[in-house]
Amino acid sequence: MKFALVIPDGCADEPQMSLEWKTPLEAAHIPHMDEIARLGCVGRADHVPASMPSGSDVGTMSLFGYDPLAFHTGRAPIEAAAQGIELGPGDWAIRCNFVTVVDGVMKSFTAGQIPNDVSRQLIEILQRSQCGSEHWKYYAGVSYRNLLIYRARGQPAPFTNETQSTPPHDITDQPVEPHLPRGPGADVLIGLMEASRPLLAACDANHARSELAATQTWLWGLGQRPAFTEFRSRFGVQGGVITAVDLLRGMGRLLGWQIIDVPGATGYLDTDYAAKGRAAIHALAAGLDFIVVHVEATDEASHEGNAEEKVRALENIDRHIVGPLHDYLKSQGDYRLLVCPDHPTFLRTKTHSHGYVPFALCGTGVAPDDAVRYSEPIAAKSKLCLNHGSELMPVLFGGV
Repeated sequence: MKFALVIPDGCADEPQMSLEWKTPLEAAHIPHMDEIARLGCVGRADHVPASMPSGSDVGTMSLFGYDPLAFHTGRAPIEAAAQGIELGPGDWAIRCNFVTVVDGVMKSFTAGQIPNDVSRQLIEILQRSQCGSEHWKYYAGVSYRNLLIYRARGQPAPFTNETQSTPPHDITDQPVEPHLPRGPGADVLIGLMEASRPLLAACDANHARSELAATQTWLWGLGQRPAFTEFRSRFGVQGGVITAVDLLRGMGRLLGWQIIDVPGATGYLDTDYAAKGRAAIHALAAGLDFIVVHVEATDEASHEGNAEEKVRALENIDRHIVGPLHDYLKSQGDYRLLVCPDHPTFLRTKTHSHGYVPFALCGTGVAPDDAVRYSEPIAAKSKLCLNHGSELMPVLFGGV
């Protein structure tokens, strides 16, 4: 049997006045997701425990069947795995965003979608400065998404599991001071962030770009290497993941999945949806049992507060990924297809949120319910409610 999961990241939302008081899922023309609902069932799952911050690191871990309360150590170590960066017993990984802070307010958590070449140049400058050392190593990622690794080398880290940080995408257009790192070692992280300001200000390539040039680093999501049980040993299938986001790549590597790179996949609104759909079909045809297709565009639209783009992203996912993938699966015999986001991301707040997300599941052995559409209101009426989102993977591979 073949299995597939499509993740429209952060697509769950509230009714929008601009959409005639419909949610983006309700407003979007998504006939293929609706077909999954009609052929199978619609339910809801809560992937983010109330005691944890809402984010894709927590939400996708739960969605993949791993209780974040037991396995989560931080976002950055997962992204380090995506880059093949090994963490020793005393090492820590820290997410290092380039951001634009003006008059103490977070104007852009992406530094205006800083180009890769400029980002790499700034990372090199930071490493050569007083910020880099034998204990502190900066690694360039994609655009604004970079990493800072603390190498213990026999020296205890200044922070602990009690150290708290805030994702910059959660504080767009807000003062940053109340959201600076807190707890053990916070002064060290804040000091590194402050030291980055004059270095970036002096970089001509950075300033020549735009008014949203990077003004500083933002350090968050720190943690040590998690100890996952390999996915295949838990669920008996060999998996693969298609994504443009390091977080999902890292999660896939830690779970023992195949990482499938797709040219044109950007992790933004301009991603090549059709290429992702074709790659998913090819991966299954080549022998994978289970394919995960992650699309970040819906989440990015929410962070920008753009309802129209969120609807458009959903329609592109439906047309170019869900539709072709479902047609292929139906032609191959026994299958199951699941559509589910990791967490809600509200257009109103431009941030990730806690709460239930709707899922739609169809295929071999899935008992149909009376759902006719895939949406939040329909999921809210379903008897299929998973208070612990990590229970959804056993549903996908077992019974409903």
